[in-house]
Amino acid sequence: MRILFLTHAFNSLTQRLYTELHEAGHEVSVEFDIHDNFSLEAAELYQPDLIIAPFLKRAIPQELWRNYVCLVVHPGIRGDRGPSALDWAIINGEQRWGVTVLQANAEMDAGDIWAFSEFQLRDDTKASIYRNEITQAAVDAVLKAVQRFEQGDFKPQPLDYSDPEIHGTLQPLMQQSDRTIDWGQDDTQTVLRKVRCADGFPGVKDELFGRELFLYDAHLESILTGRPGDVIARCGHAICRATVNGAVWIGHLRDKQSEHPFKLPATMVLQEEITGIPEIQPGLDSGYRDIWYEEQGGVGYLHFPFYNGAMGSDQCERLRQAYIKARLCDTKVIVLMGGPNYWSNGMHLNLIEAAESPADESWRNINAIDDLALEIINTDSHLTVAALQGNAGAGGVFLARACDEVWARDGVILNPHYKDMGNLYGSEYWSYLLPRYAGPENVERITQGRLPMSAKEAHELGLVNAVFEQEVSGFVEELQLRATAMAKAPAYESRLEFKNRNRATDEAHKPLQQYRDEELERMRLNFYGFDPSYHVARYNFVYKIPKSRTPITIARHRRIGRKLRRVS
Repeated sequence: MRILFLTHAFNSLTQRLYTELHEAGHEVSVEFDIHDNFSLEAAELYQPDLIIAPFLKRAIPQELWRNYVCLVVHPGIRGDRGPSALDWAIINGEQRWGVTVLQANAEMDAGDIWAFSEFQLRDDTKASIYRNEITQAAVDAVLKAVQRFEQGDFKPQPLDYSDPEIHGTLQPLMQQSDRTIDWGQDDTQTVLRKVRCADGFPGVKDELFGRELFLYDAHLESILTGRPGDVIARCGHAICRATVNGAVWIGHLRDKQSEHPFKLPATMVLQEEITGIPEIQPGLDSGYRDIWYEEQGGVGYLHFPFYNGAMGSDQCERLRQAYIKARLCDTKVIVLMGGPNYWSNGMHLNLIEAAESPADESWRNINAIDDLALEIINTDSHLTVAALQGNAGAGGVFLARACDEVWARDGVILNPHYKDMGNLYGSEYWSYLLPRYAGPENVERITQGRLPMSAKEAHELGLVNAVFEQEVSGFVEELQLRATAMAKAPAYESRLEFKNRNRATDEAHKPLQQYRDEELERMRLNFYGFDPSYHVARYNFVYKIPKSRTPITIARHRRIGRKLRRVS
């Protein structure tokens, strides 16, 4: 079928649905919901069999839903209505939640139900639940709805609140007043729920050191206590605030009134105010940990769940040092775990934007990532595995491919290209790694496509070695079994010897330093050259400047329109 996506943005859920429907044999085109005229024009150009709205912030134009079947993907259980579905579910401590696919009509979120999928609601951030359970439930429900639409005889179920199976209700837009933290009354779990239901967007507005700030990235502190509301410690880039019965760590803040009114590490935003606050080292039960290492069955596991998958220069250096230390351990395999939401998205664009010289910080950041990649590629003492629990993008994809094996969770999305960030050339030794693992014939397809890629497609192209399990917990259990088997395999020594022999041959043919020099020569032009495209694209990304048009790479109907206009 020909399916048109009408969406506010090409976010993680929309990308996953895009790849799933494509792999199911459907033709999908995307139109950003910028203006009703654009949406109507998209339908006129594309003549879709079906319109799906995976992520909208306003109603679909009447002219569309009267002339096409328009299915809305709502991140709530049946009967739930309103723009803050998941926010309310988290703050209210719901046990079960879900996704409902309903037909658009004159009343928002009240159309006939085509499909739904439910799940147990984890105690985690809105962003994490959205990227994992909501996205998987959306895939299940949308594929079911599309199949029913294709069959042609399915009758969607009208929303009936008298049905005892319907548990959702109409909920208003959640306001900051609904999220306000009362530090003198709210216990730790209440504080965590309030921050977590706003994580990603819009954050929780609060006052700290006389400044109005928005809080993000909250984690439990198990040992420290103090006067409720006070900042009692700092660890890494996070601050610790006491609650009535414990404390929480806040990793990121946003100051709308500052020179840099976007999310930044908490200690960076409060640099002057916290000079006298004691600093602690992260431990198992105390502190803010964004890098840690553990061992099991001859395998070392290096975790780095960096916020939003962004890797700043200092984070790359700390991770490199942790990796070097892991290499000294008496193990046979090192697994780079990333985090459950993202493996890595490459350079930290927010930190670059906030730097005194964004060009200099870009150069520092890409070299720090290259230094880390170099350590991984040149590891001769261990076999290495990148375990993609979550999505990976740009340099993060090629950093993963620096490992001997890349194992990805089924459902993970990869964006192995830099082009959308102002035509960045990219580094991380991709010009060596891609031909080696994916073959020269696939290099252009991977780097120039500008399209999201499923883990399955990445496996077919050689970017990924294995794809298994849909749930994060199941993926981790299975990868531990596989990593242990790799370490204990009778052929381990011969495989390690074969790897090192190949690396020596490759180095003799063309040194890694030459690949790096060639890549960085192109990136220097991106950072310091006359073309400002990268700096403009980064600014628009960080400041969340809305798109003025849908990129032609995903707007298939716009390409069709161009051909028609040329013919006429």
